[in-house]
Amino acid sequence: MKVTIDGQSVEVEPGTTILQAARMIGGESVPPAMCYYSKLKGTGGKCRCCLVEVSKGSEADPRPMPKLMASCVTGCMDGMEVNSKNSDRVTEARKAVTEFLLINHPLDCPVCDQAGECNLQDLSFEHGKPETRFIEEKRTFEPENIGDKIQLHMNRCILCQRCVQVAEQLTDDRVHGVLNRGDHAQISTCVSAAIDNEFSGNMIDVCPVGALTDKTFRFKSRVWFNKPFNAHRECTTPGCCGKTTLWMFGNEIQRVTGRKDQYGEVEDFICNTCRFDKKEVSDWTIEGPKKFDKDSVINQNNYTRKTEKVVINTEENILQGREEDRKKISMAAIPLKNNDSK
Repeated sequence: MKVTIDGQSVEVEPGTTILQAARMIGGESVPPAMCYYSKLKGTGGKCRCCLVEVSKGSEADPRPMPKLMASCVTGCMDGMEVNSKNSDRVTEARKAVTEFLLINHPLDCPVCDQAGECNLQDLSFEHGKPETRFIEEKRTFEPENIGDKIQLHMNRCILCQRCVQVAEQLTDDRVHGVLNRGDHAQISTCVSAAIDNEFSGNMIDVCPVGALTDKTFRFKSRVWFNKPFNAHRECTTPGCCGKTTLWMFGNEIQRVTGRKDQYGEVEDFICNTCRFDKKEVSDWTIEGPKKFDKDSVINQNNYTRKTEKVVINTEENILQGREEDRKKISMAAIPLKNNDSK
């Protein structure tokens, strides 16, 4: 089947969603996604960030779809034409969705461990507004302990339910989920400190905001101060790939995460032993620096990026006299003359 998104066409297999087709094309046409996760089944359709405009349904039925569609759960049709980046309706809708997500989200980026790699930060930077129309008090929750390795900040949660799907699909017994309804809905456990399984740490990796953070890394450092390295080890835990990203400060491994692709999704899930217990350099075979596939706060001026030499074209008269000064002061290869040393 042939699908056209923002004027770019791609051939896709039946059953492909619009979001998956957009990721095949790449670039700015890819809609943002806060709840969809390609490595997990049953995700998508909750955050509405990936809304797109379908200007042509298919070759068989060329009528446009009257409403904006969630690209993560809308299947492609042969001859479908979609507007994502170049649609004013889509831009306004994404601004509205961003405003809705930020209604109850606290402005604690300066103290949040997710800052610098937060999907909501990226979404707000592109589609957010500098002011708010919301005058009521934000929704708040009492702090709750859900385990010894994971910190839950329910005030930051956007109820994308990725963490619930991780527990449902990677562990034998899911002990947490969405409790209550409406504006009282929250992620929680029936019994405090109940989350204790070998793959629970993956909830941290899939969380798009700072609602679930690593207690062992909490308040230690900002992510842009760390140097990420891809590494692996022979892990004996069934289901663990052993391939990770080490976030190092000098020779200290401050945290371990799964390897993520350009859309912030882990390539393979890892166990808690690799994530929390292996913090020595000798535990790992380091492959090399991690390369980033998109611009973000983390990789600004990153050591893995090639930088071009900056040439400033200035009028010669402005720099008159400086060449001689440079020879005297900074060029040791040119010997000083007797009259210059006085």
